[in-house]
Amino acid sequence: MATKITISALVNAPINKVWDNWTKPEHITKWNFAIDTWQCPTASNDLKVGGKYIARMEAKDGSFGFDFEAIYDTVIDKQELTYTMTDGRKATTIFVGNGNETSVTTVFDAESENPVEMQQQGWQAILDNFKKYTETN
Repeated sequence: MATKITISALVNAPINKVWDNWTKPEHITKWNFAIDTWQCPTASNDLKVGGKYIARMEAKDGSFGFDFEAIYDTVIDKQELTYTMTDGRKATTIFVGNGNETSVTTVFDAESENPVEMQQQGWQAILDNFKKYTETN
């Protein structure tokens, strides 16, 4: 049984904006990285059960990169996304809108290569970047 890791943020934006920024490739490429020396130059998102999500993650200096890929298991508009990553791990993100605030919480299966704390910090940094992008654009 995989270790579950939870990350969350309260985004100061209405659910419609949060959902669009989370799911549309033209927004994903602007926030989907943990630190400023990385980037997400391309993304595609077939937002339906069985649809594929792909985000290219790479160091800006070109020294390292990979494609993050997953297939959607659950898509509930402006409420929930669950996907299975290529290594079989799952992640679920729940969106709860309340006026001009939206709670975003992701629970994901830890992988065995890196310490749990490192994974939690990395995914939280990406979510924090999403929050910053959404609140300022």
